[in-house]
Amino acid sequence: MTRITRPRLSSFQWLFCAPAAIWLALAGSAAAETSQDAALKAVIADPQRTASFVARDQARHPFEELSFFGLTPSMEVVELWPGGGYWTEILGPYLAKHGTYYVALPTGDPEAKESIEHWRKRVAAEKNRLGTIHETLLGPGHLDIAPPGSADLVVTFRNLHNWMDAGYVDEALAACFRALKPGGILGIEDHRGRNDKPQDPKAKNGYVRQDYTIALAKKAGFEFVGASEINANPKDTKDWVDGVWTLPPTLSQGDKDRARYLAIGEADNYVLKFRKPGS
Repeated sequence: MTRITRPRLSSFQWLFCAPAAIWLALAGSAAAETSQDAALKAVIADPQRTASFVARDQARHPFEELSFFGLTPSMEVVELWPGGGYWTEILGPYLAKHGTYYVALPTGDPEAKESIEHWRKRVAAEKNRLGTIHETLLGPGHLDIAPPGSADLVVTFRNLHNWMDAGYVDEALAACFRALKPGGILGIEDHRGRNDKPQDPKAKNGYVRQDYTIALAKKAGFEFVGASEINANPKDTKDWVDGVWTLPPTLSQGDKDRARYLAIGEADNYVLKFRKPGS
């Protein structure tokens, strides 16, 4: 058998080859990232999205927030309590081809039933665009939001205060931890409470201190990764007559001081990223 001898590169040649290899790897990564960004931007710019949702993009910053959480098209994602479907209209089409999308619907009260019916009607009307959505439940006695250890990303937008009020916030966060694979990400957005006042464990005004939220997530086993200020609003003084619901989009006071509240805008919201320990 003839032995094939491969030429060895000199140290001088490695000086040129190694940077080239690094450059090619970085270029490939950047190309993939650019493609993912373009796909997400295209979904957000889709004219089929609900007009009232699009009007809130300036306050909610969907591209920046989902990018901060590290969303990619091939992930298994769990959205908790989808409300009217603002995020469903983005996550559904984005994950339709290559990802898996779970939505954990609320349980436990008449308002939850009405919310579910409203969301399901919207989803049924856009079934082809939104793709396959796997329904689960999140509420007292219903904590299996996805197969254990399967999810890459769990997201909740302005729901934490509701679980505090209902008395099962620890169980809800434990359900998130259980559903995520090691290294998986939990993304939490909620209304930021004032640091100069103690946290109401029930969050009756809808506000939750950022440090309190971080402590809750750490208690559930998560590591804190970082925070984004994309949804911060310094105009929000957080001392409103009807709590956070005084401000848009709820505007609980009706026409009373409506122009004032519209000028303030949506609440001051934190965006926090956590990680389940592991590889």
